[in-house]
Amino acid sequence: MLIDTHVHLDSFPDHEIAAILDRGQEVGVGLVICAGTTVASSVRSVDLSRKFPSFFSGVGVHPMDITTPLVSKDYQTLTGLAEGEKKVIVMSEIGLDYMEGMPDRGWQFPAFREQINIARNMKLPIVFHSREAHKDCFRVLREEKGYEVGGVMHYFQGSLEEAKEVIDMGFYISIARPIFRLPHLQEVVSKIPMENIVIETDSAPQPFKKNRDNWTEPRYLRPITEKIAELKEMDVISVETALFQNTKKLLSEHWDVVEKFVTEI
Repeated sequence: MLIDTHVHLDSFPDHEIAAILDRGQEVGVGLVICAGTTVASSVRSVDLSRKFPSFFSGVGVHPMDITTPLVSKDYQTLTGLAEGEKKVIVMSEIGLDYMEGMPDRGWQFPAFREQINIARNMKLPIVFHSREAHKDCFRVLREEKGYEVGGVMHYFQGSLEEAKEVIDMGFYISIARPIFRLPHLQEVVSKIPMENIVIETDSAPQPFKKNRDNWTEPRYLRPITEKIAELKEMDVISVETALFQNTKKLLSEHWDVVEKFVTEI
C-alpha cells in the first residue's frame, strides 16, 4: 500500500475528490493526508475526512498564508480541531518561507513556534515547509523541541548535507515529483537510508497545465516509488514495503485511527 503524506485536495470540489481518490486506489494508494494552509482550509480538510474513509487531515497555517498576524482565536481553532477530530493525524502545513513577496517574517516566526507547541501538546507529527529558510527553520524546530514529535520535511529538494541534518533532528525526508527532474535530488535519494524516506504528491489544482490528465494526483505515487527503487537499486515491492513501514512509524501515535478507517491495512 502507498500512502500520500501530503496533498491539498481540499482545493477541489467534492465530486472531483472522489474520482481522484479512486484513481489513486487503482494503483495502490490506500490513504492520503490533506494539509491545511489556513484555518478555513484546515476546517475543510477535517470536513472531507468525515466524508471519505481514506482521507486524513492535517491542520495548520502555511507561512505564505499568514497575511495578517495569527491571533489566539486561530490557535484555539487549530487546537480544537486536533483535540476533537480523530482523523487529524499531523500538524500540517507549517514552517517558514523567505521567498520574495512572502509575509513579514515577524509574523511567520511566532506562528511557526506556536504551531509547533500545539503539535507537541497534541502529539502530532510536524509536516514543515521551508523555502530559502532552512537554517532558521531547523533552528526553530530545535528551540521549540519539535523533535519530540518528529515529522516530515515536505517536498524536499535540498542538498545531501541538509537531508542529513533533517534526519539527525528525527524527521523524515519527503520525496515528490521533483525526483524526476533534479539530478542532485536523485543523488540525495540514492545516498540517504531508505528508512528515512516517505513520499507525497503535493496534489492541488494545476490550471496552468492545459491537459487535465497531467495534473498531479496521488496516483503519481506509483512512478515516484518506482524511481526511488531505481535509484536505490532495490525492487519496487521492497521499496513500497519500506515506505509503508516508515509512514506507519511516523504516525505511530495515531495508527490505530488509520487502521479503523482503512480496513485494507
